[in-house]
Amino acid sequence: MERVRVIIGLGNPGEEYRKTRHNVGFLALDQIAAASGSPWVWERRFQADTALVEFGLHPVLLVKPRTFVNRSGETAASLARYYRYPAERFCAVYDDITLDPGRVKLSAAGSAGGHNGVSDLMNRLGSGFYRMRIGIGAKRHRQMDLKDWVLGKISSVEEEKLAEAYTTTHLGLELLVAQGIERAMNQINTKSKAS
Repeated sequence: MERVRVIIGLGNPGEEYRKTRHNVGFLALDQIAAASGSPWVWERRFQADTALVEFGLHPVLLVKPRTFVNRSGETAASLARYYRYPAERFCAVYDDITLDPGRVKLSAAGSAGGHNGVSDLMNRLGSGFYRMRIGIGAKRHRQMDLKDWVLGKISSVEEEKLAEAYTTTHLGLELLVAQGIERAMNQINTKSKAS
């Protein structure tokens, strides 16, 4: 089995974006790195912060691009070239407006679903990467600009639901790396639906 070796969170760099809905990919990876005691290291060649963790006995590179969400594919493509990894060795973790806040869904493929960061990954890396989507819910009002919603700050109520989602994400990624996509999807997608 070819294991996932790179987990790339989507988000925007900088303190002003840190606790926004568009940054749940970064926040999930922050929690995993902290639980693993792994420091973030700036790597200029990838334009990203990276942290090396182990899931079981399998080393995995956590990656937070500093290229902003819409250019996440630049970092992914440079990693793929450097390590000679195909897209199937990558998993992207990102926000999804079609899932309720706190829901988590793992999939082996799919469309970009209107997410510019995912679209850029598909264009530059290929479409074979796995996807771990964390729900942030739909915008509150139809006339609200989607950009305002995804770049809005996470509320305290949402934060509680997302804290559980980050734990589920961690578990799902460990299962994905150690036991493969089918086992991970069966456990995570069922668990997330029931919670």
